[in-house]
Amino acid sequence: MKASLRFVAWLFWTIVTSLLSLLILVFLAKLFFFLFPDITFYRAILWVNRNIGFPQAYYLAGVPIMLLFALYFYRRSVRRQEKKYLNLLIDEVHKIEEGSVRKIPVENVGQLGQLATDINRMVDRLRTSIEEERRAEQTKNELITNVSHDLRTPLTSITGYLGLIEQDRYRDEVELRYYVNMAYEESLRLKQLLQDLFEFTRMQNMEMKLQKTRIDLIEMLNQISAHLGWQMQESGMECRLYLQGPHLYVNADGDKLRRVYENLITNAIRYGQEGKFIDIRGRLEDEEVVTEVVNYGEPIPESDLPHLFDRFYRVEKSRATQTGGSGIGLAIAKHIVDLHQGTITVESNEYCTIFTVRLHRITK
Repeated sequence: MKASLRFVAWLFWTIVTSLLSLLILVFLAKLFFFLFPDITFYRAILWVNRNIGFPQAYYLAGVPIMLLFALYFYRRSVRRQEKKYLNLLIDEVHKIEEGSVRKIPVENVGQLGQLATDINRMVDRLRTSIEEERRAEQTKNELITNVSHDLRTPLTSITGYLGLIEQDRYRDEVELRYYVNMAYEESLRLKQLLQDLFEFTRMQNMEMKLQKTRIDLIEMLNQISAHLGWQMQESGMECRLYLQGPHLYVNADGDKLRRVYENLITNAIRYGQEGKFIDIRGRLEDEEVVTEVVNYGEPIPESDLPHLFDRFYRVEKSRATQTGGSGIGLAIAKHIVDLHQGTITVESNEYCTIFTVRLHRITK
């Protein structure tokens, strides 16, 4: 709207000044002919007057002058507009320097308009950087809070049980062994937490490297389920394997991939005790090996599903002392799967919770 008004004003001013310049030209010509009637140039003007017509000759001569005036006033208007817009850009850049992340209004003022677009692009990157920094600060605070909580819980239990033993506050050897066993289990929880933190630090520093070999997932899943069998028995659960084919080969880092499945199965044991069963499935789909870890416990709230693989994110019910983890395990699992150019997803409903891992298959 402002640009249209400026154009109308410029056009009106150009027409008025051009007409005035034409009248001035007529006056000067008549004065020139009156003062110098005998020069050769006057004969040429008389010829123009006879063949073209005196008024038409002046109009024809006035057209170039009118164009020159139009060009002059146009350039003057553009320079004024550029100067005004340049001052606006300078003010906005100073505000950005002071911490503002407001975008600059873009106007079609030559290269200054492109400069404003580039500044706005820089502002977008600056805003994204500020948001990422804010999220990183929030994540750091959550890390401190969560680690403090998770370290305090097992350490309190360990010192409590060892204090009872130190003070001989047990009735017999059976109760003594119970205290020792509880302290040992809490120490294992503490060890797992420290391992998760170590893995997270390596992941943050991009130090996690893969040493890929040909891995048979059927063999690996059988070994992991057997290794975790005692945990399932203590939790009153049973593992059921549904693995298609004699072999499911992938090119992967065996130690890292084992970490993924151990984490998924351990989570299924921790949160799926009500369902009594853990199903581990494996099959081929086109060029992918698809594996699923299924538990039939309490479903994960739908609002939590998009954030389940975020660092330090924990579903609220998992904050209980008996089941609380570090909130890092699933983030590490996703990072490992991403390094293998695979995908890991989760879906949960009232019947079951399914973690699905997809990896590229290889042939023998």
